[in-house]
Amino acid sequence: MAAISKYLTAKNSSIASAVLIAFYLLKRRRNAQNYRSKKSGSDSSLLNNDKDGKKEKAVVDRVFFARIWRIVKIMVPRTFCKESGYLLLIAVMLVARTYCDVWMIQNGTLIESAIIGRTTKDFKTYLFNFIAAMPLISLINNFLKLGLNELKLRFRVRLTKHLYDEYLKGYTYYKMGNLDNRIANADQLLTQDVERFCNSVVDLYSNLSKPLLDICLYIFKLTSAIGFQGPASMMAYLIVSGLFLTRLRRPIGKMTVTEQRYEGEYRYVNSRLITNSEEIAFYNGNMREKQTIHTTFKRLVDHLHNFIFFRFSMGFVDSLIAKYLATVVGYLVVSRPFLNLAHPRHLNSTHSELLEDYYQSGRMLLRLSQALGRIVLAGREMTRLSGFTTRITELMQVLKELNSGKYERTMVTQHNKGQEGLKTFSLAAGSGEIIIADKIIKFDHTPLATPNGDVLIQDLSFEVKSGANVLVCGPNGCGKSSLFRVLGELWPLFGGRLTKPERGKLFYVPQRPYMTLGTLRDQVIYPDTYEDQKRKGISDQVLKDYLDNVQLGHILDREGSWDVVQDWMDVLSGGEKQRMAMARLFYHKPQFAILDECTSAVSVDVEDFIYSHCRKVGISLFTVSHRKSLWKHHEYYLHMDGRGSYEFKPISTDTIEFGS
Repeated sequence: MAAISKYLTAKNSSIASAVLIAFYLLKRRRNAQNYRSKKSGSDSSLLNNDKDGKKEKAVVDRVFFARIWRIVKIMVPRTFCKESGYLLLIAVMLVARTYCDVWMIQNGTLIESAIIGRTTKDFKTYLFNFIAAMPLISLINNFLKLGLNELKLRFRVRLTKHLYDEYLKGYTYYKMGNLDNRIANADQLLTQDVERFCNSVVDLYSNLSKPLLDICLYIFKLTSAIGFQGPASMMAYLIVSGLFLTRLRRPIGKMTVTEQRYEGEYRYVNSRLITNSEEIAFYNGNMREKQTIHTTFKRLVDHLHNFIFFRFSMGFVDSLIAKYLATVVGYLVVSRPFLNLAHPRHLNSTHSELLEDYYQSGRMLLRLSQALGRIVLAGREMTRLSGFTTRITELMQVLKELNSGKYERTMVTQHNKGQEGLKTFSLAAGSGEIIIADKIIKFDHTPLATPNGDVLIQDLSFEVKSGANVLVCGPNGCGKSSLFRVLGELWPLFGGRLTKPERGKLFYVPQRPYMTLGTLRDQVIYPDTYEDQKRKGISDQVLKDYLDNVQLGHILDREGSWDVVQDWMDVLSGGEKQRMAMARLFYHKPQFAILDECTSAVSVDVEDFIYSHCRKVGISLFTVSHRKSLWKHHEYYLHMDGRGSYEFKPISTDTIEFGS
């Protein structure tokens, strides 16, 4: 007894010393991190401004549980659904697995007792019972894995569909990247972060449910065996150690958010290099891009180093408190009844019964201590989950506000440099009125301004009815593209009234047309699908006529089928892509079309046919072009001088000479 007591005292003192050392190292590390964060806070970010001061904290608190409950209602939309079924399956398998663990402890104790007592018959009986139970136990374990993996996938499907429904509603995807600056890496949030969040939620559900079931069952079993005092001591240890470790883990949530942001920045600079590889090559900008990528990667690596050391420190403390100290507490609890010779069980039990009782109680208490340790360590995963929850919640909030017309950038009074004679006035995004009407486009005292409030034209007023073509001209930066963005409802209206057809009756053809992923047919009918084409009653022969009209019939002859899939952005030349976009325009036959330098790589004869065909089928055009040959195809011109003034007049011989 004295030797055991001396051993435990020495062991506890060494563990306490190790804990103090760990806390000292952890404190020094956190102070160093705080110093570095304050120092780096004064440096400007490479890609975007650091808004950590404005972002909400990622910690496990009441706000965290409210956020995760909001997301769970998306992933489990109804009481009776597939997700609920998998949750129930996991719960049933966890209960079954816990009972299997208890049975295996009892049966294993009986097998060992039969070996020590040299009882061959009992040994064979209990061993046969174990062999017979193996298939059932294995089946339960694999059903549990099946439920967990399927639930992760179902959660990801639900959350991804919900987020993409919001992200691709109207022009929200455009507004997020061009009108709002809160979300810089939407692609990573919608892919990696959603996957990690769903995996973390399901793992936490499993890692909490199983230990909680174990604790309840083992407390019940142990209370009848060694009394309530032992399990109560273990529970008290769980509460104290859990609160202590949760306090130490608080930085993990914020560090997780920072890690994901740096990962997104590193991914972004690499995608920019791929997207703009030709322009960078012309500039010989490889060394400059290398420096940019290395700088971004170094920030990520430095943060990961800090995160790794912090997790090392926390892992050391976690292991001591949640694993080894919990085991020590378990030994102390289970030893009390057996080392106390005055305990009633010493008076009423044989030595073999005491030995069997000790083995069974000891193993149950060991499992209880392990379950308590897993509960304590689950707090670490919960803290990390709070980081993912913060990012997903932020994305959901931004999507909600964008869909309701709210932007992060505040529209304030602006003074327009270089625009003489214009007075400063207040702008309010969304204060204008959009009127939907067929066969007319009318700007009525509408200010033309950028989303950040820079006024290009203070008061724009003109009217164009279907059947009249308008040539839009002026120097670069005068507002031609801004006019079309307002007309396409990509930019908010800052006042006045805009009368226009609905979105589907207004078509935009850019200078560099977009070629979608898919078949040759998809390039002509985009954004329609093959089902939409059949519903409209347009045959493939009509599509062939459209290609022939723009001198692209040879592409169908070369490929041999409408269903051939290619990387059309690379397969088609610049001129072929522009003509493909015009064939797409003929297919859709909108009331109005905006042609933004979309025939710059097309020959004059093809260009003449395109404009003549548009007039023939009733497509009215807004054209941005510097080609003199196009003036004859238009009835009006809109000239912007880039200093806040504009001119809208019918085209005559004098204006053609002026335009030349």
